[in-house]
This record gives sequence, C-alpha cells and structure tokens, in this order.
Amino acid sequence: MTGGGFERHPLSNYFFDFIREFALWISEGKKNEIFRLVLAWCSNFAVSLALVQLFKYLRNIVRIPLKINVLITFFFAFFTTPILLSFTPETYTYTLLFLVAFNYYAAAKLKKEKKISLFPLTFASVLVGGLTITNIVKVYIPILFEKGLFKNFKNFFNAAIRVVISAAVFVLLFLYRLDWDYMRIFTKTGEQYEKFSKPKVTPLWDMISSWFFGGNMIFSNFVVRDYHNKKGFHYNALFMDVFTSVAPYIFVGAVLVLVFWSYFKNFKNKFVQILMLSFFVDIIIHCVLKFGLHTSYIYGGHFIFVVPMMLGWLFFGYKNSPKMLSFLTVFVGILFVFLVANNVYRMEEFICFLEQNYK
Repeated sequence: MTGGGFERHPLSNYFFDFIREFALWISEGKKNEIFRLVLAWCSNFAVSLALVQLFKYLRNIVRIPLKINVLITFFFAFFTTPILLSFTPETYTYTLLFLVAFNYYAAAKLKKEKKISLFPLTFASVLVGGLTITNIVKVYIPILFEKGLFKNFKNFFNAAIRVVISAAVFVLLFLYRLDWDYMRIFTKTGEQYEKFSKPKVTPLWDMISSWFFGGNMIFSNFVVRDYHNKKGFHYNALFMDVFTSVAPYIFVGAVLVLVFWSYFKNFKNKFVQILMLSFFVDIIIHCVLKFGLHTSYIYGGHFIFVVPMMLGWLFFGYKNSPKMLSFLTVFVGILFVFLVANNVYRMEEFICFLEQNYK
C-alpha cells in the first residue's frame, strides 16, 4: 500500500494515499479488519470493472456472439491474475483496470476513425505510466494506427505534439516527486534491475512457460518460505513453483497457440497489432531482459488481458465459418473446465495456508 518504489511506480504513492485515506475514513481512522476489508473491496471492484470493460471490448469492438463473449469473459475471470488481484491492494490491480479500459477507449476511437485527443492521452499516460513507468509505452501504441498518420505531415505533426505534451506532463510530475533530483532515477533503476534480474537455477524456458505465461493463467504448486521485512517482522510467504505435471504445460501451450493463431489470422487488423505490440513490450521486459522473470506471475495485470481479447479476435476471424466456430467454442470450453477445476483446487490450498498462518 506504499505504492512501490519511485523508479518503477513514479506516481503511485499519490494514488494509494487516496485509497488508504478512503479506507481509513470507512474504518474511522483504525487499521483494523474493516480497513483491510475496504482495501480488498476496492481491489475486487477494480477487477470487476476490468471484466466489464473486457466484455464491452468483445461486444462493441470485436462484435462476437453473446454466448462466446460470456465464455471468454468467464474464462479470463478464472485466470490466476484476476483471482489474486481481486483481493490484493497493489499497482497491478489498478493497472489491469486502466489498461483494459484504455484499450477499449482507444479502440472505440480508432473504430470511428477519430484521433485520441490530448486530454485523455495525457490523463492515461499519467495514470497508467504513474502506476508502472514501463506501461506508458502502451498508451502511445494506438497513436501509430490513427488514420493517415504516415500519409499526411499535418496528421503526423499533430500526433507528435500530443505525445510530446502528454509525456512532458508525466515527466514534470515525476521530477516534482523527486524534488528535481533526476539522477536518483538512474541510480535506483540500475539497482532494481540488478536485484530483479539475477539468474536462477530454474531453466529459462521453464520460468517463461511456468511463471510468465502459465503463472498468470493457471495455478501451479505452492512453496512456503520463511521471510522477514526490513523492520525484522518474520512471516511465511507463499510462492508459485514451476509446473510439476504435463497437463498445465499442455494448457498453456494450447492457449498460446490460440493467441498466435489469432495474431496471424488477423495480422492486418490494427486492433490486433495494438494488442500484440503491447504484449511484446512485456515479453521483452520479462523474457528477454529477464526483469523479475522469477516472480513474473505477479505482473499479469500488465499484459494477461491480451489473451481473452486475442481469443475474441480469433472467433471474429472465423465468423463466417460455423464449423470452425463450433470447434473453437468446444475447445475453449474444454480449456475452461480444466482451468476452473485446477484453480479452484489450488485456491483451497491457498485458503488452508491462510487459515494456518494468518487466522
């Protein structure tokens, strides 16, 4: 609830100050069970709104049949990321909501062949980039697909001005938080990269499949470790292990096949390109640069929403093929049943851990 380090979450402290004050107001100034419940309710509300925005994206942008829309939305709702974030007061929780909402807003504008105006672009850059700095890139990706951007100098100049002004506002707010000591950014960023990118014993391919892709969709085994914070408070922490059976790997592989099938099927679709470029940003950060790869299952709020959106576009690509639509519906339905069975079972283990250690 501190908002995280300034080098990764530059403006999140202001956002979480508001959330904290709201929770204290409800709990009458006490950090008791009511205070914690309010924080959890806020997270739950944010994830619920994200699911609503996903549903609206599939209905109004992709325009797939209602029953398929409901299937994909529920499929995503049972991913590990929405489940965990629904009671976690963290930057990832609200980033999930803001990124899904912004993708819907940007797609709605582009669908009508309109520009994303300066104020919403600036607001999104401050809100999304303020919570996690690397996500600000995703705010500007839709600009690349505005109509006539590279065919008309006036349009290109207009887009460049919007990006520069919105980025300048963000930078000024960031520097204001640092009391204009910009050198702290480079020093702290280097420290964080060194800390979160240390090589692990686990093979790279397994970290990517089990934690980056898989860990944000399906629960694996849990590992309990003894930890303590900087103040010396000792506690038991829960971590996800890599997959220990073949079934989760098959599940993750099947979902990724569907995602990239959708990508190549709709390669010329600008909305698909926006989603995948956004996805590739996180793949580069976590899988190529290896930043936080060993705990990348907690970063899903930044990118995992791309999966259900891409599934929607896959169904859209076969809207005139009833047999293929039926096959995809059955296939996703089977994946959904396996996902629910696995994640409900693992959540029972999670709840038992809480009762044993934090009741």
